[in-house]
Amino acid sequence: MISKAAQSGRTIRTQAGLVRGEPRDAEGVLAFRGIPYAAAPVGPLRWRAPQPPAPWSGVRDALAFGPASLSSLENDPRPGPRDEDCLTLNVWTAAQEADEKRPVMVWIHGGGFQFGSSANPATDGSRLAAKGVVVVSFNYRLGVFGFLAHPDLDAQAPSGNFGLQDQLAALRWVKANIAAFGGDPGNVTLFGESAGAMAVGILMASPLARGLFHKAIGESGAFWDGRRGPLQTFNEARARGLAFARRQGDASIAALRAMPAEQLIAAAPWNFERDHVSQAFSASIDRYVVPDVPARRFLRGEQMHIPLLAGWNSAEEFPFMSQSLPHHSAQAFRAAAEEMFGTERLADFLTLYPADTDARAKASAAALTGDMVIGEQCWQWLRLHRASTRAPVYGYHFNYTSPYTPIASHVTEIPFVFGTLTPQRVIGSTTPPAKADRALSETMMDYWVNFATSGDPNGPGLPSWPAYDAGDVVQILGNTIEARRNPHADRFRFLGRFRDEGVLPMRWRH
Repeated sequence: MISKAAQSGRTIRTQAGLVRGEPRDAEGVLAFRGIPYAAAPVGPLRWRAPQPPAPWSGVRDALAFGPASLSSLENDPRPGPRDEDCLTLNVWTAAQEADEKRPVMVWIHGGGFQFGSSANPATDGSRLAAKGVVVVSFNYRLGVFGFLAHPDLDAQAPSGNFGLQDQLAALRWVKANIAAFGGDPGNVTLFGESAGAMAVGILMASPLARGLFHKAIGESGAFWDGRRGPLQTFNEARARGLAFARRQGDASIAALRAMPAEQLIAAAPWNFERDHVSQAFSASIDRYVVPDVPARRFLRGEQMHIPLLAGWNSAEEFPFMSQSLPHHSAQAFRAAAEEMFGTERLADFLTLYPADTDARAKASAAALTGDMVIGEQCWQWLRLHRASTRAPVYGYHFNYTSPYTPIASHVTEIPFVFGTLTPQRVIGSTTPPAKADRALSETMMDYWVNFATSGDPNGPGLPSWPAYDAGDVVQILGNTIEARRNPHADRFRFLGRFRDEGVLPMRWRH
């Protein structure tokens, strides 16, 4: 039996065995990296539900991040090891005793369910942990390994959302083990960005996730909707899987399981020109983890009734412009918009997304792309959750810019949330952070930690953040922090009118 004193130090007992982390840093934070939370999903476990990790004897070093899932992104420039054997997690804690019951924050990385890693330097959890929470991040299966659906797989168990099942397994690991790290398994906040935020919204609507987390934070994502409509249907996901098997020589599931991982990932590439919702191996309605379109379950009040904090950035479109409507000229943009939204609604559309000149059409195409890929569904998440629960709801709009962050693009809020202030390479900026950047980061970290602690981001010394209500007021996280009416409300309301019982038109697929 390991002593209580040892449990609060570098060596911790998990259900699978002892792990040894790094020594405490200058802020007193311990880091444990690369802890298996499930068995390696290889060989006969490829495309199966995650299984418990094999126990080990002795003390396992938890000093290095585990490999990320193999990436479907073509020519992915991101560094770091990748492997099909990827189901590991990381823990940061400053607890001195094992019974402190600190709030727990579990991070889901983004990447369109196609790429990404928990080893991203921007999401190092040590600075948040120094503020009193226990932080967990993890890898999960991506692309064809995480989201292949196939009728022959269904004969064995529900298929399609293995990556989401991995996320549930990581949450079950937290529930079973986090107390030994000084965390409270009864106070877990699930948070993520982009596809990570989409996963948070999807899991809030999943019966299988009930009791595994108690608060939710979504950064730039909600339901896995997109410009081409809602997430893939049950039949669409299986048609994609059957077509993939045919391209591999009409391979059986047994033959696909025997193929080298690198061969499979090369056969299922993805790039930003393709819609990650409907044109990739990604989350779908599997009638198991995801029983229905998530927005529809929120509309019916069938989601988890827990506190929610969610929002979007002012330039979400930045990485997604290759998916925008044609905008090489104002005429081309107007024609595409008329085809998509209908002649009878074109005048209303052009009032919100003007296209009287080529330059204005280009700007409107950018705004529309950000709204359709990210913004409108975040707004729907806030609106639908508030309408069906008494749990507190808080909305934000991140529009901060500086030499360090010249564009409030998709993903640029992440270094502020974690306090890492790593280079903003997505927008091509390597300018180091300044005093104002560090001040905003401290404020945002305090908001996030306060919410994880009590379900309310407010606290001493912070600008007041009102709960989201029918007034559609959100917290502006920018060069000035203030509560203000949603600046994109009219655009979002227009797009929202195309939802039928929460679901975007399937005709947008084409």
